[in-house]
Amino acid sequence: MKTILLLTDFSQNSINAIRYALNLFKGKNIQYYLLHVKSATAFTSDDLMVAGGQPIYQALISPAKKRLAALVDTLQREFELSDNSIEYLVDFDILTNAIQQVIASKNIDMVVMGTNGATGAQEVIFGSNTINVIRKVDCPTLVIPEGFEYRPPKNTILPLDEDTSMNDPAFKKGILSFASTFESSLHVLRIHPHNPKRIDLKKEEDLKVLQTLDSPINYQYHVINNVPVYYASHSYIQTNPIDLVTLITHRERFFERYLSTSSTARISNNLTLPLLIFHSH
Repeated sequence: MKTILLLTDFSQNSINAIRYALNLFKGKNIQYYLLHVKSATAFTSDDLMVAGGQPIYQALISPAKKRLAALVDTLQREFELSDNSIEYLVDFDILTNAIQQVIASKNIDMVVMGTNGATGAQEVIFGSNTINVIRKVDCPTLVIPEGFEYRPPKNTILPLDEDTSMNDPAFKKGILSFASTFESSLHVLRIHPHNPKRIDLKKEEDLKVLQTLDSPINYQYHVINNVPVYYASHSYIQTNPIDLVTLITHRERFFERYLSTSSTARISNNLTLPLLIFHSH
């Protein structure tokens, strides 16, 4: 059984991401954990005063528990899930710390979240919470852009820079497993933005891996030279029927390179597809 952690701040964006995940994994044997994290900075003295005779901690998390219970009930009815298929959790902690604790205690296989929370700035596609999770939480993470309507991931794009190897476990155990499970065609872009000297060596290595897979998948393989990773990927997405983007990150480096279109490292209104992150080890 797979275990999936669904993050929510009760924003429409986070609930849309949850619905995407439930559609994606419909019919599969999944245990879901629905997590809402309360931050100390979100409380005021008025919050403490309403505690009355209750322990303060219980008074603070009680409203969130009620909202989570109602959300679980709605999702179970909407997706015809069994009573015990979604367990809800509330934590009072730093977001990334809370997520890491749940990953360890529940043996989580994937984290699912939206790109922005309820207070996310509209001009910045990746909210600070999303960025922190991708950077600091070592677990496959599926990020759903705001307003994205579910469609099966029939075509998945995988941009690779010159330093990423297909022999990485993130590719063999993560991306290949995903593509096989969902019968998704994999569009591999081997991108050399600055150094085309290693093209032939990398291409030979890549094709050897793809042609000797234990479970063959449908794939396309392309080499792109002298174009930044993000621009190459974005152009390909505009001209091909891609449903999902997947990345292998190396301690933030490739993720930053993928996102950076300027020195500000911000993307405005460009993330239009779900993004599935795997961490290199």
